[in-house]
Amino acid sequence: MSTLLLVTDLTYPARGRRYGDEDVFLGARLREHFVVALCHPKDAVGLMDRFDLVMVRNSGPVMHYPAEYGAFRAHALRQGSVVFNPLTGQGDMAGKQYLVDLTRAGFPVIPTVDRVADVDALPVVETYVVKPKAGADSVGLVRTDREGIPDGEGLLIQPAIDFDYEVSFYFVDHEFHYALYAPDPEKRWELRPYEPSTSDLAFAERFVRWNTLDHGIQRVDACRVGGDLLLVELEDLNPYLSLDLVAEEVREAFVQAVAASLRAMSGD
Repeated sequence: MSTLLLVTDLTYPARGRRYGDEDVFLGARLREHFVVALCHPKDAVGLMDRFDLVMVRNSGPVMHYPAEYGAFRAHALRQGSVVFNPLTGQGDMAGKQYLVDLTRAGFPVIPTVDRVADVDALPVVETYVVKPKAGADSVGLVRTDREGIPDGEGLLIQPAIDFDYEVSFYFVDHEFHYALYAPDPEKRWELRPYEPSTSDLAFAERFVRWNTLDHGIQRVDACRVGGDLLLVELEDLNPYLSLDLVAEEVREAFVQAVAASLRAMSGD
């Protein structure tokens, strides 16, 4: 039986979410398929070579431990470690530059630029959102008028959008499993099951195809503006899954898909 190192921070204080509970559950279920051990992300480099697979889960935003995460990536790539998700993701795993790139490429994404000189390319609004490219969990996010937008490196600039609701689509290995949405825009983590339309799924699948991950978990976060969906974030490093909010059969199918993906990566 293959060995699996589950990298997680069971005590990370996520707002509106219980990281530890989700990974305790997932670790217990994966133990049916692998020999599983859990470790904190700051300990991963010292332990990972003893395991067949390394799975990065609810470890908190890597902006809180950039040196350790950089060392983890470098060691994994140098040793050829089998990491789930693979370290080739182009979404949040690589920072949020992709929002700028997708905007330029004409994808349905919240319009995003990274230079004050390019603000004219955005819709004219009263309020703009400015946040760090390496940010997460709204850390460093500010709202300002056009005159207050700072001119600096490593920032993203977006128009503040009055959206109807946010919705997230959850995938394993390009296969859609479930969707959840927040009917109240002010309560992002009060989620309910969402039944996507054919066009909703086509929207989400477009971004999953754009990202070049053959294996792994991806969460496509979007907002509804009128009749259209716009990408908010493509989370491909350690997306929280809200598994406690889905039906038992949906949760079971998801866990089995994750186990199958891990087995495929390990060659079992």
